[in-house]
Amino acid sequence: MAQIHTPIPSLKLNDGTSMPMLGYGTGTAWSKKGDESKIDQAVVDGVKAAIKLGYSHLDGAEMYKTEPELGIAIKEGGVPREKLYVVTKVHTNISNIHEALKQSLRKLQLDYVDLYLIHSPFWAKTDEELQKAWAEMEAVQSAGLARSIGVSNFLPKHLSAILKTAKTVPVCNQVELNPYLQRPELLAFHKQHGIATTAYGPLTAVTRAAPGPVDDYMAALEKKYAVSAAEISLRWCIDQDIVPITTSSKEQRLSDYLRALTFKLTPKEIQEINELGQKKHFRGFWMKHFDDNDRS
Repeated sequence: MAQIHTPIPSLKLNDGTSMPMLGYGTGTAWSKKGDESKIDQAVVDGVKAAIKLGYSHLDGAEMYKTEPELGIAIKEGGVPREKLYVVTKVHTNISNIHEALKQSLRKLQLDYVDLYLIHSPFWAKTDEELQKAWAEMEAVQSAGLARSIGVSNFLPKHLSAILKTAKTVPVCNQVELNPYLQRPELLAFHKQHGIATTAYGPLTAVTRAAPGPVDDYMAALEKKYAVSAAEISLRWCIDQDIVPITTSSKEQRLSDYLRALTFKLTPKEIQEINELGQKKHFRGFWMKHFDDNDRS
């Protein structure tokens, strides 16, 4: 008998749309350094495997140079477009957001994306530049090219800047988040303004940042729930209404990650992971924009 997976739950966003609470990413390991036009079949196969397993939240970006692969996988994946939740981000062509999104849609072979994000705020020298970019995001949403709009890697000061002039509040902020980078102030700001949190690098505490203070407790939870530390890390996000984005080239591992949907951590267990995680600090991305000990 085929394995039956628990359906991926959804998180209701502030614009009335819903986001699947486990995403498959085409960045990090998949990102291409060279010619974007050379199709990397491994990326196509990875996305198709994810779609086949039931992942519908597919996360891409202009910067990753994998939009063409994502588009091919969507076309060949055998799941109707309207059942997929496709995300991409603007960074390289931030000076012309409308044209950037049209280019992304051509590569993705789509008429619209479900979610379009400003990939980072760090290019902007002034609040006015961020506000202008956000107004352009609102325009592409009005034009029907993006169902929802949001941001990525923004800090409270960047969010505050765009909220001063925004007609539309970002639906989410996609940020690096793991037990060693918990960002409580940022999460409190999100909650205050109805902005959802999506997390990349959610497995960092048990992969890149290991060994560390959460290891023994994670091992105990692995025994209790008969899952891996990776699945506990994903559940740690989901149980806090945070949407984790993860990736793998291995179909079995992607299948295993879906076990994160089969159990729930108790509030006490989440608190214990949080307390242990606060004993170590680890950031893996955009480091040049932060001091070594900056936990924001």
